[in-house]
Amino acid sequence: MNRPLLGLLVGAGLGILDGLSALVSSPEVSGEIGGIVVGSAGKGLMAGIIVGLIARKLSSSRWSTFIGVVVAAVITFPVAHMNATHYGRPDYYWKIMLPGALVGAIVGYVVMRYGKAPQQRVTT
Repeated sequence: MNRPLLGLLVGAGLGILDGLSALVSSPEVSGEIGGIVVGSAGKGLMAGIIVGLIARKLSSSRWSTFIGVVVAAVITFPVAHMNATHYGRPDYYWKIMLPGALVGAIVGYVVMRYGKAPQQRVTT
């Protein structure tokens, strides 16, 4: 499977799991779990496709994992900041950022490890 498509699928799957983890880390938001799961899946989709597209140009799992963390952190930061200030609980920031960065790291690694590199074109 090519890297962008693999990133899309893995990012969506891990995003859903990330959203469901809110039931464990913050049970008081159980009434909003549907929106949380959809939002986390969207963040995972975006991070997965971006990391997959960038990984097409890379050959190192370390760089791909690092880029996955950075991309996921950039996508997750506005959501984490908004929720931390909206609920007045700064611990929400870390409850959102850490799992989001972990999703990015896993997506970056999986895309590089199991994704198919682009074919080299041979011209004659």
